[in-house]
Amino acid sequence: MGDILVITEHLKGEFADITFEMLGKARELTDSSGGQCIAVTFGSMSGKAGQLGAADSVISVGGSDDYNPESYAASVQSVVSAQSPSLVLVGSTSMGMDVANPVATTLGIPVISYCSNMSASGGGFSCTSSMYGGKMNVVTNVDNAAVVMILAGFFSADAGKVQGSPVVENFSAESGAGKVRFKQLIEPEAADVDITQSETLVAVGRGIGGKDDIEVAEELAEILKADLACSRPLVDSGWMSKAQQVGKSGMKVKPKVYIALGISGAPEHIEGMKNSSTIIAINTDKNAPIFDVAHYGMTEDLFDVVEELVEELE
Repeated sequence: MGDILVITEHLKGEFADITFEMLGKARELTDSSGGQCIAVTFGSMSGKAGQLGAADSVISVGGSDDYNPESYAASVQSVVSAQSPSLVLVGSTSMGMDVANPVATTLGIPVISYCSNMSASGGGFSCTSSMYGGKMNVVTNVDNAAVVMILAGFFSADAGKVQGSPVVENFSAESGAGKVRFKQLIEPEAADVDITQSETLVAVGRGIGGKDDIEVAEELAEILKADLACSRPLVDSGWMSKAQQVGKSGMKVKPKVYIALGISGAPEHIEGMKNSSTIIAINTDKNAPIFDVAHYGMTEDLFDVVEELVEELE
């Protein structure tokens, strides 16, 4: 088996957790199957190569610290062409989506999306993709080069957070002028409550029914002195704010208690809350993926359960 390239991600001078999650898994795979674990950095991030100690070496393509999808994709393509790795790991993120398809299409190699597990298999690798909100797993055996898009939150970031002194190689990549220009980083407005710091969260999903029914969860949250959170569909519907969204495109939270009301548990949501100390899920669907990570679960009508809880706690 050959080498594994890990395409790192960063924002405002810090590596994203998905970088360490991919590094940890790549390190595990190369230790068991041979080959090298190689991290690829952009801009000035090679200056923080000591944080990438899980890698055998670091390839720095330089360029601007500001993200540009065209130049990043072109740089990755050049590195992959030069290194000929067995696997290229990218995050299943907005950046990963920008990079994976152009690279794979240009080089004529496949893309495996939504990867939630990987292992060495024979002379290649086996990748498990979590599909349809976690309700179906698809296993793909990889014998030749491929780009694999890794779902955040499924591999341990701690396994990749290793201090060290990997060899840093400067790589001159032809990124071209392109049509895209970085203009400005616009950050979301600060919320009244930072749910990433909450000790107790009551989170609601589509199972809540309608916007007016959120009052039921608010009443429970008030009694528990908890903060209110939600899954993405409620933000998309305009019922709750982006600052209250838990998941890959929202906030990652680690409260002592996380109460999920009517949340099915799509992978994107689970990755944002699975590290909660105690997860309590209430959903009428016994097959809902949320029960795979919950410590306690009830397949009951959430309104009946919450009503009894409120009466008991008042």
